[in-house]
Amino acid sequence: MKRLLRINWQWLLVAILAGWLLPQAAQAQALQLNLSAGGQTVHVFPTTKGAEALATAGTSSASGLLYNGGPVMLTANTYAIFWVPVTLQNGTSTSLPTGYPAIQLNMLKDYPGHGLASNNTQYYQGSTTRKYIQDTGGLAGSYVDTSPYPAGGCYSAFFGTHNCLTDAQLQAEIKRVMTLKGWGGGLGNMFLLLTSRGEASCFSSGCSYTYYCAYHGSFVNAKGQTVIYSDQPYPAPSACSATGQKSPNGNLAGDTEASIASHELTEAITDPLGTAWYDANGNEIGDLCAYQFGFSGWDGGAANQMWNGHFYLLQMEYDNYLASCENVGP
Repeated sequence: MKRLLRINWQWLLVAILAGWLLPQAAQAQALQLNLSAGGQTVHVFPTTKGAEALATAGTSSASGLLYNGGPVMLTANTYAIFWVPVTLQNGTSTSLPTGYPAIQLNMLKDYPGHGLASNNTQYYQGSTTRKYIQDTGGLAGSYVDTSPYPAGGCYSAFFGTHNCLTDAQLQAEIKRVMTLKGWGGGLGNMFLLLTSRGEASCFSSGCSYTYYCAYHGSFVNAKGQTVIYSDQPYPAPSACSATGQKSPNGNLAGDTEASIASHELTEAITDPLGTAWYDANGNEIGDLCAYQFGFSGWDGGAANQMWNGHFYLLQMEYDNYLASCENVGP
């Protein structure tokens, strides 16, 4: 009887552990980096919890990034659109913190010619004749739009409101501003749409803050131009900032968003259409290093990059040469 009792306790312990582990595995298996709807696919940057779930599922790459035949952005001119109305759809006032836009604009200006952009130059397009990514481009334009948000086309479980934009609504805004400013599309240009505090977004079954912190994708506009873009919701620290993440500019949301924007920009450069550089598990260059910052040797340990006199704490990107996450390229 004593031995039988001991065996039963052992099986009970196994059952308890299985009851805890299986939901974790199911969560990791269910979380997909590519979301598809209506014939369009976007690639998401998961929340901190989502990244942990993917790591638990063992999605890190053993082979590095693989070339899958599609084009890259040989040069990358960036356009930042800040969509900041006076109120959200439910009438709540909204804004961006002082300094938040400047951090994003500085990062986009400073990106070329420095560590992460240099890392991109090892990646290329073409199987016979290779064309390598050039460390060129930079911020080509910005615009602040204070026009109202359209009626909420989705529901944000994170906020418990319909202060939420669909991908179709985000695309419509990008198209409108492109027409207003005379900006063109093409594989040399990327448009980052940054929305205001308290405004969520959803793509297909995934929504910001509960599933992702940003995503990048592409669409074709009325002129037949391919438009590379990213959805950049205002980052909720509880969902999109790593534990203990530092803020070199004294603006946690602004510094967090700069890291997220650099993630999306770097992924768009190396895999703009979802057909170029990713590993066997679908991870792109930034996914393999999500929320990893490496050594922070600037600004008293708060920053890992110092570009043109500006300090940033930006996630590392994957280096195929070294088979590791790095702050600076080859």
